[in-house]
Amino acid sequence: MSDLYSRVVNSPPGRFVAPRVGLPQPAKLERQAPGTPVVAGAVLSGAAPGGRLDKQVERLLGEIGAPRPEKSDSPVKALVFDATGIADSTELVELQRFFHPNVKRVQTSGRVVVLGTPPAGLPARAAAAQRALEGFTRSLGKEIGRGIAVQLVYVAEGAEREVESTLRFLLSPRSAYVSGQVIEVGAAVAKTPAIDWSQPLDGKIALVTGASRGIGAAIATTLHRDGAGLVLLDVPALAGDLAKVATELDAETIELDITEEDAPGQIADRLSGGVDIVVHNAGVTRDRTIAKMPEDRWTSLMEINLSSEERIDDELLERDLLRENGRIVCVSSMSGVAGNSGQTNYATSKAGVIGMVEALAPELAERKATINAVAPGFIETQMTAAMPIPIREAGRRMNSMSQGGLPVDVAETIAWFASPASTGVNGNVVRVCGQSLLGA
Repeated sequence: MSDLYSRVVNSPPGRFVAPRVGLPQPAKLERQAPGTPVVAGAVLSGAAPGGRLDKQVERLLGEIGAPRPEKSDSPVKALVFDATGIADSTELVELQRFFHPNVKRVQTSGRVVVLGTPPAGLPARAAAAQRALEGFTRSLGKEIGRGIAVQLVYVAEGAEREVESTLRFLLSPRSAYVSGQVIEVGAAVAKTPAIDWSQPLDGKIALVTGASRGIGAAIATTLHRDGAGLVLLDVPALAGDLAKVATELDAETIELDITEEDAPGQIADRLSGGVDIVVHNAGVTRDRTIAKMPEDRWTSLMEINLSSEERIDDELLERDLLRENGRIVCVSSMSGVAGNSGQTNYATSKAGVIGMVEALAPELAERKATINAVAPGFIETQMTAAMPIPIREAGRRMNSMSQGGLPVDVAETIAWFASPASTGVNGNVVRVCGQSLLGA
């Protein structure tokens, strides 16, 4: 969907007027394209004394062919800082020492990644210092501008080797609309296989619900690009749209209402040979304030957005159809994080999805599998195109990127979760919202 405001303020007259009257100027975000390297430019890395990830970072930068900056003041595409050695509040000055002279060197659509240690279980002073990294990265994401994304990755001790897929994602154009996030990487739930990074999902089977259009179609397209075989599901009323997507991606289809009593069994029967990736994308909005919300409107939405997902997971797990190093990925929403007026039913269901992810993560780990969720913010879809202009413009501008995201931004995040190399990423909820100013 066209963003007229962005075109105007980034036109020659707009570039002159906008900064003088304080209007936001959204940067054009770089997104993944065929042949695009992980990082299209130099990467500067640093570490606080005592850090334990600097060697892992240097090895990765070498593998992806990211050059070091030629001069101390030359532009860079990314900054990576290992803060795992910070064990006391007095040592947080290491952040200032690294970023103060370097942050202005980061190019448009660049990346900043800070690496830390999960605070839980650390001595009090070390925990306080590591928790402080969240305030730093979220603030930096809001002040740096120019489409630059800033993230914090907590890496558990002993999980140093599991950070590669996450760094590859966060440093690349695939994470264009992900910023201000806190991601945890823990122990591997299964042995990481050898990965062809151009086709990481080769040989994998993925089920995608709600796949006929919008975000669902983008998820299917992205997983297909990464090599997955697809089983695409949507309601019979959208069979025509579903067939079109399936034909383009050489996918199988299931035309089914997931709220039907026998739906979990039918899905499991179709996946009787096993499945590697399950993406719960199907969902609806049926907005109304709670004072005007009839029970059937509440219940029908809850069945689609949450209860059906629980029943499908139960059936697949009971039949042991999720393969080793398998993935369940759920689509939540920023409404489930921050709430939204007129969406008590929707926000309740999407917060429930987050609760399901957090609760199932330990059980999935025991099964040598993972579960994670994405929480999209304002994404340019047919649904958001139908919003009243003031609400649509507010949704676009109220984030650090000052623009809406695209369906592919959600899909790329799901593809990272789905990767066999993301075996240490479990129980995370990552917001694909451009660092929304609400709930972030």
